[in-house]
Parts: sequence; structure tokens; C-alpha cells
Amino acid sequence: MSDPADYRAGFRTQREEIDDEPLPVDGTFPDWLSGDLIGNGPGQFEAGDTALRHWFDPFAMLRRFRIDGGEVTYANRFVESRDYAFARDRGGVRTPFPGTPPDRPLWTRLRQILEGTFPDNPVIGVQRFGDELAAVTESPTALTFDPGTLETTGRIDLAAGLDSDLTLAHVHYDGDEDAFYNLGVEYGRDTVYTLFRRPGDGGEPTPLTRLRFDEAPYVHSFAVTDRHVVVTVNAFGLDAGRLLRGVVTRETFLDAFRPLDAPLRFVVLDRSTGDHVATATAPPAFVYHHANAYERDGEIVVDLVGFDDERAVTGLALSNLRSDDPDLPRGDLRRYTVPLSGGEAASETVYRGPVEFPTINYRAVNGERHRYVYLAETDGDSSLPTDVTKVDVEAGTIRRWRESGTHPGEPLFVPAPDADDEDDGVLLSVVLDPEADRSRLVCLDAATLDELGRAHLPHRLPFGFHGQFYGHDAPGRSMA
Repeated sequence: MSDPADYRAGFRTQREEIDDEPLPVDGTFPDWLSGDLIGNGPGQFEAGDTALRHWFDPFAMLRRFRIDGGEVTYANRFVESRDYAFARDRGGVRTPFPGTPPDRPLWTRLRQILEGTFPDNPVIGVQRFGDELAAVTESPTALTFDPGTLETTGRIDLAAGLDSDLTLAHVHYDGDEDAFYNLGVEYGRDTVYTLFRRPGDGGEPTPLTRLRFDEAPYVHSFAVTDRHVVVTVNAFGLDAGRLLRGVVTRETFLDAFRPLDAPLRFVVLDRSTGDHVATATAPPAFVYHHANAYERDGEIVVDLVGFDDERAVTGLALSNLRSDDPDLPRGDLRRYTVPLSGGEAASETVYRGPVEFPTINYRAVNGERHRYVYLAETDGDSSLPTDVTKVDVEAGTIRRWRESGTHPGEPLFVPAPDADDEDDGVLLSVVLDPEADRSRLVCLDAATLDELGRAHLPHRLPFGFHGQFYGHDAPGRSMA
């Protein structure tokens, strides 16, 4: 086993589950900060004797930090998906994971592909559906949970009412409309992305438009402005034939992922009607996450983290991430300027990475002109981030928070009450300390990146993906 006192501790299983334990706190969490930070991410990296192969494969574990009056309590629990139950009870992989084939007979694998069976292991993030919270991934299934106990309580069919096989894990919430925007995905002879609107109470979706592609491009997230939706269509996607042959050959999504004979495309849609407005192109690139987008003078400015090639996906194989010399794909914070008349989108590198997990003051500036982007940055030979970085995209200045030997996760912005400035608030980040074999929740001043307080967990958490902060007076912020 790898020495636990290094970044590889972020890719090791943690089976211990804890119920609502008060955490020791150094420094202070602001008195106004009140609510639940709920994160999601890998918890178990094996299915019986089968080692899972890709970072998107491990079984989902929720982590909840309840903050009130400067005190912090903590709970964590595995999501009781059918995939997790199968691994626990039968010691195998139930459905085709992104990098790991199912441990099932050939006839079962054939039935799964014919019936369109997708994993229900919701490892990416958290969404609100009316009064319920749910763990989500790129799947037709969301699993609801009790925010107090984190126990799994039910299932939601996210594709109901849509001609789609699955929906994306990254949605946008509009507080004025009390509605969510998202994309459904349908695989077949063509690949179809359906833009839809869902009411905030979790009701029936309203399809707005369908985007059809001859190839199978991969889309992980998208951007919105006041009037438009920008679907960023990657220049990389799936070899559908190879994916189908994988039923027999046991090849996976990871094996079938490839460059497409296409540029990076920005498809601009009218947000109210779904009507096509423009399509602009740029040199091939891959995008997981958008920071923000806004309109100005006949164009849309899109800030995102862009990668040069398919290693953004294939480079996240766990064998690479755990290696002594990982070949880490480098994402840069890039700005694309997309003309509303179509044509070519200009691009510039705002900040050179490796960076990922971009966040903003979502409630204040999503879809509008923004000044600050917060990122998790990786410096050195680690597979995991080493810094929380704040980029002032107008002034070009940089601030960083770093603690030697530790690995901060996604920096979640929580605005202060009655804030006047865009960066008036705090950042919350779960930080892994491999040497101590512990994690901690760190609270930073979002303006200065000075540390305000930290809460010490009783154990180490594997490195997580995405979370939400649900305050008592706000519906939470959704990450693009």
C-alpha cells in the first residue's frame, strides 16, 4: 500500500460513518454563517475484490457540516444505491461504470445495454428538489436523503417527462423564476441534448429544445446568462461502436473516449424559448466546469476551465492519480468571447493551471458580469490541489491560501448577509492532511483569503467532488 502520508490518501477508502459529532474548532466561524454544507464524492474504491479503475467509479459518500453560532457538527454516510448494495452484498460491480466493467455474465451485460441500464451511484454532487435533497451524478436516477441523518430515503427518475436517457449533474438555479435549467442526454443513432426547465418544487420538466449531433460529444456542464443558455460542446466524446462492443470485450466509457473530428462549439440558445441564436467555434478543447458567463455588446463572455486534450478524462484513471509521478492533465482558466452572430470565438488564458473546481458568488453574479473566480490549484507533483486561489479577472491579480502538505477541495462561496461587495463572504473548503490522516473544514475570508477558523474531523475523508451550502434563508447555490 502507498505511504498514507502523501496525496494518495485522497484515493483510499474510508468506511467509517459518523453521526452528528461536534467538532473541535480553532479560530472562529462567523456568527452569521448558519446552515448545512453538504458535499459528495468518493468513499469506497473497491467492489469486493475488484479495484475500481477511474476516479468517477468509487461509491458515493455524503459529508455534512452543520454550522450554527460558530459551532460545527459533522456526519458522513454512504449513499445506499443499488450499485453500492450489490458491491456490499455480492462483492462485485453491478452496472457499467465509467472505467470499470460490470462483474456480470455476458447475457446480463447484453440485457443492460438493451435496456439502457445506467449506474445509480450518485457520486458527483447534491441537488434540491422541492423540500428534498438528493445525491446526483450523470444518470437518470437521483437518490434522496435526510439532511439530518444522511440516510437514503428514496429515488427520483430525473428523465421522467423527457426523451432522454439521463441528465447532467450540474444544473443552474434561477431564484427569480424558482426554476432549474438542465440538459437531458439521449444516446442512439444520433446523440441528442435536450434543454429543459424544471420548477423549483421538483415538478415536471418542460423541454425547450433538442440539439442533435451525428457524433457523441460529451457535455459535463453549461453556462447561462440573463437571456441565453450556452451549451459548450466538447471536441471529445465517445466511439459509440466501441462502447457497444465493450459489452463483449469488457471495454468501458474510458476506453471509448476519443477526440472527435470537430472543434469546440458554443451553441447559444434563447433561455425563454430554446430557439437557436448562434453557434461559434474554437480550436479543440475539453471542458468540465464553467465559472460564469455574461453578455456585453453583441457577444457572450464565457469563463471556464479548459483542457487541451482527452487526458482530462483518461488521465483521471486511478492508476495514474496514485502513481509516484502522475501525468496530471492541466486545466487553465480561460475566457472565450462568443459572438452572438456566430463565427469564431476568441480565447485567452486568464490564469495558467493546473486549476479546477471554479466557483463564484453564484447568488450575486451568476449570468452577470463578475470580477472574482475561486479555484483549487495544484502546484508540484501531487495529483490533488495544494492551493485555494482567487483570480481577479478584471485587475489580473492573484491571492492564494496554502498550508504545506495539505490538499484543499472545492472552495464554496457563501455570501455574507447584506453584502455590498462581490467578495464579501467566506469560502468553505474540506482540506485533506495526509500526514495526520485527518481532514478538516477550513473557513477563509473570501476577500483576503485569510483563515478565520477550522473544524477538525475525527478521520480522513477521500478527496470529494462538489457540494452545496444550504443556509436557513437561502435555497443554496448551484455550481455550473
